[in-house]
Amino acid sequence: MSGATMPWREAMTAALYGPDGFYTRPGPPRGGGGHFRTSAHASAQFATAMLRVVAAVDEALDRPDPLTVVDIGAGGAHLLRRLAELAPTYLDRRLRLTAIELAPAPEGLLERIEWRTTLPGPESVVGVVLGTEWLDNVPLDVAVADGDGALRYALVDRDSGEESPGEPLTPADAAWVQRWWPGGTRVELGGPRDAAWAEAVGSLLGGVAVTVDYGHLRDRRPVAGTLTGFFAGRSAPTIPNGAADITAHVAIDATRAAGEAVGGQGALLLTQREALTRLGVDGSRPPIDLAHRDPQAYIRGLSGATQAAELTDPDGLGGHFWIVQPVGLPLEVLPFGWAD
Repeated sequence: MSGATMPWREAMTAALYGPDGFYTRPGPPRGGGGHFRTSAHASAQFATAMLRVVAAVDEALDRPDPLTVVDIGAGGAHLLRRLAELAPTYLDRRLRLTAIELAPAPEGLLERIEWRTTLPGPESVVGVVLGTEWLDNVPLDVAVADGDGALRYALVDRDSGEESPGEPLTPADAAWVQRWWPGGTRVELGGPRDAAWAEAVGSLLGGVAVTVDYGHLRDRRPVAGTLTGFFAGRSAPTIPNGAADITAHVAIDATRAAGEAVGGQGALLLTQREALTRLGVDGSRPPIDLAHRDPQAYIRGLSGATQAAELTDPDGLGGHFWIVQPVGLPLEVLPFGWAD
């Protein structure tokens, strides 16, 4: 090893959000821009689908003034910009848009978008709280089994990525493993993600919180974990030195339970393919005869179908999980067709 070692959560925090962190260092690429393609970047259809959720919440809350939309991990505020462009006048005039992001605000940010580094206070938001590919970048610790099978914190060298065993787990982390990842020999300890989501849900006085992310379930946890580096659209060495993104999939059922405990009611858990299909995103190609009757309409329809197919691809973006957590509203008021 080349230097001092530390727990993964500490190393990941420094690598992503420290003074020279991947997401916070000055200059391009800002917020990971150009390194990965999120649903908000892929197509305006994603924002259109989210607007359907926002509009349904607005109606269920009897059109409050203001109706607030908070985007956690907003990046360059692509989603909020598109919501501002797409919102109908009756909604737009009451719409308050808030970006939560540790990096500085981008140039050319719409004046109407409030830029913050922290969530609004508890029970202060009436509207919708969004987190798209946010939780996978919330730093966490990793536990590895020692020779006796006991889990210990993995320590990592920030310069080399090499690991060594550390101290035994705290009672709180051991309890999380027992409930959510029993029997694992390499476990990504999701407590910080659960707490982050619980805080997001807790910021709502009334409305809905939605998070969209890579994830896995208790009966299908990955044996080797998912912690990895990412750079320029490709996997990169898992070295927490700030040169690349460091990410890990979310134990999505644990996160769901944490939000339900705060929200006081059940949440809807869907894949993105299921969610967007219910919200009207359709990857069907336009009829071929349209190419003869109206070539321009056919080209637009084909482009839209291609974008929809990318958003709903079960082996790509469509495989993301959605947690839809209402606060003070029945799930049935949301435009998903049915609740599980």
